[in-house]
Amino acid sequence: MLSPSPQEDNHLKVLRLLEANPQMSQRDLADALGVSLGKTNYCLKALLDKGFIKMQSFRKSQNKLAYAYLLTPVGITEKAGLTVRFLERKVAEFESLTLEIETLKSEMNTAQSKSAPIHD
Repeated sequence: MLSPSPQEDNHLKVLRLLEANPQMSQRDLADALGVSLGKTNYCLKALLDKGFIKMQSFRKSQNKLAYAYLLTPVGITEKAGLTVRFLERKVAEFESLTLEIETLKSEMNTAQSKSAPIHD
């Protein structure tokens, strides 16, 4: 399985956040993602260029810089695909960790039984 690019994971996070709250400011989005405002702006521009989101200004807003970031039909489809790939990766990671934990438990039990004192 190919590992995803960090960009793909960031795009999924942004699409999920914007779907839940289209009126998030870039600053709020950056805070939620734990990244810089510049990186957030770059990601939004990439999503806009790909047609995954569109910007809509609030006509009644006092703040003329207020926008809503709306997922387009293509963006909704892309989010679904990213979600499927993300989930497949996380399930594989979970299964791998579960196997590793079981192996470690077995090794620990074997080591404990070898070091246990023998009573006559």
